[in-house]
Amino acid sequence: MIEEISIRDLGVIERATLPLGPGFTAVTGETGAGKTMIVTALGLLLGERADSAVVRAGSAQLWVEGRWRVPNDGDVAERVRDAGGDLDESDEPSTGELVLSRSVAAGGRSRAVVGGRGAPVSVLAELAEQLVVVHGQSDQLRLRSTTAQREALDRFAGAPVAEALESYRQAFTRWSANREELAELVDERDRRAREADDLRVALSEIEAVAPEPGEDETLAEQSERLTNLESLRVAASLAREALSAEASEGPDIRGLLEGARRELERAGAHDSALEELAQSLAGLGFQIEDAAAQLSTYLAALDADGAHDLELIQERRAELTALVRKYGPTLDEVLDRAATGGDRLAELEGDEDRIEQLTTLVVDDQAEVQRLAASVSELRSRAAVELAERVTTELAALAMAEAAVVVQVEGRDELTIHGRDAVSILLKPHAGVEPRPLGKGASGGELSRVMLAIEVVLAGSEPVPTFVFDEIDAGVGGASAIEIGRRLARLAESAQVIVVTHLAQVAAFATNHLTVVKAGDGSVTASSIRQLDGDDRVAEMARLLSGLPDSESGLAHAQELLEIARERAGIPT
Repeated sequence: MIEEISIRDLGVIERATLPLGPGFTAVTGETGAGKTMIVTALGLLLGERADSAVVRAGSAQLWVEGRWRVPNDGDVAERVRDAGGDLDESDEPSTGELVLSRSVAAGGRSRAVVGGRGAPVSVLAELAEQLVVVHGQSDQLRLRSTTAQREALDRFAGAPVAEALESYRQAFTRWSANREELAELVDERDRRAREADDLRVALSEIEAVAPEPGEDETLAEQSERLTNLESLRVAASLAREALSAEASEGPDIRGLLEGARRELERAGAHDSALEELAQSLAGLGFQIEDAAAQLSTYLAALDADGAHDLELIQERRAELTALVRKYGPTLDEVLDRAATGGDRLAELEGDEDRIEQLTTLVVDDQAEVQRLAASVSELRSRAAVELAERVTTELAALAMAEAAVVVQVEGRDELTIHGRDAVSILLKPHAGVEPRPLGKGASGGELSRVMLAIEVVLAGSEPVPTFVFDEIDAGVGGASAIEIGRRLARLAESAQVIVVTHLAQVAAFATNHLTVVKAGDGSVTASSIRQLDGDDRVAEMARLLSGLPDSESGLAHAQELLEIARERAGIPT
């Protein structure tokens, strides 16, 4: 429910606040005062396209803010929190206050705030679907598409259709999935057979070579070593002789270090610094001796028959290279192919069995889907008759006694997730004419009344929180206008109703009456909004009736109309 809307620099409205609340709010005012700007402001809060042309002349930007009372744990609150915003606390523990605002700069830039946080305008549009339904002369009916008309019929039908449709959707989803898998297997049968053949060959070749993880790198290192075997032997031999010349008469590093150490030890008796250096040289001698031993071990490990080993290694590397080139591009990927290939081959080899199994499932599922679709269609058809009758009855009370609404449920060959039905809501304005789609063959006033009749009936099965009607009574007057007011009051029993109207017969049924007051300074029109009660309201009603707010007869007529409205709608005095 909308509690309040604040407007600044929108059209002719400089600054205004609309106190709303539950029940039926009527907004009236002189032509050009800016009544439609109220609907425009609400549209901006609900994510409609921003038009910088509505920014008040001389202002940098317009700004609108709306305050809603919404459940703390509902879908709206959840979407607000998903967008980074939150609800403000209210005086009721189960509800919170949602603040939405929108600004539009004169240059065209628009900014939205949801629950205290900046958000894309699309978030406002998402929230709008759950907060408000707006009707105007340019947007007469929310049931504009066949999809929306089908959904409206399903909502009106209630639990029976909802339960049948859920069973149908489960069967349809299963049937669709099996059909898609079957079609893919059949279409891909030849390709999958070739894939299975290629996989068998690959697994056979990989198994024959039996590669090991990292084997290619190990063999590359061994090949490099054996290819340079003689160079390695010469280098290791020369290095060992330089460190320890056991087989030659010349001095080696170890001997020279040992001689230096002895000289330093003899002189160390006279200087302790030399004694420390002698100990360092002793440590170096041990390291050199260890290095010489390692070189001897390395030389002993060099295989005299390395040429034969090199030939075997090169043959093995050639086998691995062939596998990698064919199934790689790395040995790891070859090994992965071998590891997963068995499962994939088993899957491919089971195609024929799976095709046979799926064929049986698809036939059985199709029969089930057809049966459930027929059940949904039957329930929809019954509900369609009742919906049409109830809307037609409403139209008779709205001075359209000859009009009738037809809700058509036509079965199609194509099955969808929603069933097989195409639902259309048609209007028969007069006897003897064929029903036509809504919006065709009816005047604006007639279409307004049809829309109101449908909304009143649907509100009984699934209420919408807030309805906004922009001059729904265009082209209507007299007794018909009184009936429109009465129906709006009835709708306000289960939802918040806001109506922009120029008819006193409609405004009389409101429980909250606002008027847009226009004042001019010769160049700029400024409008503000007042909440009317008592004599002020009677005067406004007289103005709407006769254009003479001070006429005694006009005031008497206005007072009489208010009393009639209170009596018919049960409005407390």
